[in-house]
Amino acid sequence: MKKIRNQLLMLLGLTMLGLSATAQKSEGDWQILFNGNDFKGWKHLNGNHKVEVQDGMIVGTVVPGEPNGFLCTEQEFGDFILELDVSIDTTMNNSGIQFRSLSNLDYLNYRLHGYQMEVDPKPQRWSGSIYDEARRGWLYTTELNLPSKTAFKNNAWNHYRIECFGTSNRTWVNGVPVSHLIDDETLKGMIGLQLHSNNPNDPIPPGNHQIRFKNIKIKTSNIKPSPPDDIFIVNLIPNDLSAAEKRAGYSALFDGKTAQGLTGAANSTFPESDWVIEQGTLTIKESKRKDKKSVFLKNPYAAFELKFEFRLAEGADSGVKYGLANPEEKTEGLEFQIQDDMLPGNVPRGTDLTALGSVKGLAESKQTLFSKRRIGQWSTAMIRVYPDNRVEHWINGFKMAEYKGKPHEKGFIMLENNGQSVSYRSIKIKELR
Repeated sequence: MKKIRNQLLMLLGLTMLGLSATAQKSEGDWQILFNGNDFKGWKHLNGNHKVEVQDGMIVGTVVPGEPNGFLCTEQEFGDFILELDVSIDTTMNNSGIQFRSLSNLDYLNYRLHGYQMEVDPKPQRWSGSIYDEARRGWLYTTELNLPSKTAFKNNAWNHYRIECFGTSNRTWVNGVPVSHLIDDETLKGMIGLQLHSNNPNDPIPPGNHQIRFKNIKIKTSNIKPSPPDDIFIVNLIPNDLSAAEKRAGYSALFDGKTAQGLTGAANSTFPESDWVIEQGTLTIKESKRKDKKSVFLKNPYAAFELKFEFRLAEGADSGVKYGLANPEEKTEGLEFQIQDDMLPGNVPRGTDLTALGSVKGLAESKQTLFSKRRIGQWSTAMIRVYPDNRVEHWINGFKMAEYKGKPHEKGFIMLENNGQSVSYRSIKIKELR
């Protein structure tokens, strides 16, 4: 009798184990990443914060003095749809969902790096933005998509969704589209849950720095992208015009190989003596000659959105002039200031009216810790000229300057040559009506 009872108990245990394993593995086409009981299939990386399972949730508590830490999947994923629910204490700095992220000896001794979908309880409301952890910094912020700022709710559960297909990375918070990034830096990697390090001014009483995750699931088969939406697109693939950008009305002005669409002053030939096209970039040749030639875009534009990338050498100086009545070097217009605005020793060069991103001489540049990249790195930039003649200057997803210009019909656009090395690429335009 005892033997029969033990056999029945063993059979029941095996049945329950099988049910648990099945629940962890799949739910239709969805793979359940967290089984609600333990951290099977996950591993800890970097900062040693407290992470535990409570009531079917993953609960993380920040440990003061520890660097950023992560609970990551052992499995890597390429194309996928990820969904989960997140709740964060408003006393916590921020957190995030890592995706397509990597950890290896050759990169900062196993420091986790890769894309992160932001979880942000602070008043700036950047939840759903895309940050490149331990690499390039902010790639897409809610400043580019203002309606999405209200999607995230403090003191509540928020539903997060990430879709990755090829080079396309899109995010949603509570069903609201937040970010659309096109990039090929990483196409496969781990999913991770971030425990953020403390800043010196953060409140740190025990238990006040917690974030909770639940209902974590991923789909990798029988998947297709959500229908297109109309939010802003950041495309970091050099000189690439994506299908999504074409649908949004953008056209490419530089193909990365030829001077087609580019001229010298007064529609003269492209100034090869002062500019070089190589490795997908349009670069100013350093020169002390007085008759240096700038580059013009062939066609004039009225209201438009001009996107481009630029890279500065140390001490470099250039600018994008626009609203020019004539395609001539000395024609007056507005200017997006592009320069290394710090002298050796980190001493400011000029004033806020001449700093990087300013409407030169007219509207100051409101730079932040996050808006500038190191010398030699590529930055994204945008000039918006609205039909009512308002203008905006943007760098790396942050608005640098605003100005209300004089009425005009159409004007030419010029890339200024001051004889110092500045490179451009990914020049695209969309006319606004």
